[in-house]
Order: sequence, then structure tokens, then C-alpha cells
Amino acid sequence: MAIHRRNAVALLALTLGLVSLPASITAQNQEPKAQQNMVKEIRHSLVLLPWYSVFDNLAFRIEGSKVVLIGQVVRPTLKSDAEAAVKGVEGVSSVQNDIEVLPNSPMDNQLRRAVYRAIYSEPGLQRYALSAVPSIHIIVKNGNVTLEGVADNDTDKNLAGLRANGVPNVFSVTNNLVVSK
Repeated sequence: MAIHRRNAVALLALTLGLVSLPASITAQNQEPKAQQNMVKEIRHSLVLLPWYSVFDNLAFRIEGSKVVLIGQVVRPTLKSDAEAAVKGVEGVSSVQNDIEVLPNSPMDNQLRRAVYRAIYSEPGLQRYALSAVPSIHIIVKNGNVTLEGVADNDTDKNLAGLRANGVPNVFSVTNNLVVSK
């Protein structure tokens, strides 16, 4: 109980400005801020890639100062561009590139266009197409569709899944859309 009381007194003293933080505590508090900045910079670098489109899914995780790139891309050059962009971010010591390059298939290309039209022509979902890189990404591999990204609500998430399921020649649809809060 004495430890909790001591922490409460220290917190009160800090909030009143009576005590300055030791350097070790300051460094610990800044580390999450530095990591937040790194996440923001990585995200920014990936979104600005010139060939990044609605048919690609780029994601990453951070393990210390190492960045692991994951996702799927249509163009092989986008995989290497993503790695080069992330290597240039301050605080990144190394990059592990686990991005999958999707197979080049005329049938998959046709399905990409058809699913895009089905989703983004829906009046309730048209607003998602207004940004440079729409928030609903359409990944097609061997006739199987995966929806990645963010939807504003459960209705939009489910509607996108239904529209993708209604496209002829689609074998399956996996709806990985996350609802923003």
C-alpha cells in the first residue's frame, strides 16, 4: 500500500510542477511517442507510393526498431518500393519484406475490376472511392477475394462483402474490413 501512496504523491507533485522527472523516466515516456511518430511516418511513406492502389494491401508491424512489411501487391516493383521507402524512415534499423506479390492472371484482373465496380458503384459505398487511395482494398488471388481496410460502420462492411459476393466467377470472399470507432 505504501508504494501506491508514494506513486500517488509523486504524481500529484508532478502535476503541480513541484518535482522534475528523472532522465530515465523521461526517456521511457518519450519512447512511445517516438514509436508513434515512426508508425505515422511509415504509414505516410507507404500511402505516398506512386503505384499503391485499391488492389494492393500494405501493412506492417514494428519489432523494436525493425519493421516487418506484410500484405499483398499486384506489381512486383511496389514490393521493393515499399521496402526502400520504409528504410528511409528515421528510427528504422532494418526491414523484413514479407509482402506477397500476387500472381499475374487475366482472370484475376477481370475480377478486380468487376469487384471494384460492384462495391464502389453502390450508392452507400461511393464515398469510399473519393480519396486518392480508397479505404476498402480489394485483393484477388486465384479467384478468391479478400476485402482489407476500414469501413465506417458494420452496415458498410457487410454491404461491401455482399456486393463482392455477388460478382460472377468469384470463388470466395473474405471480409477483413475493420470498423473504425
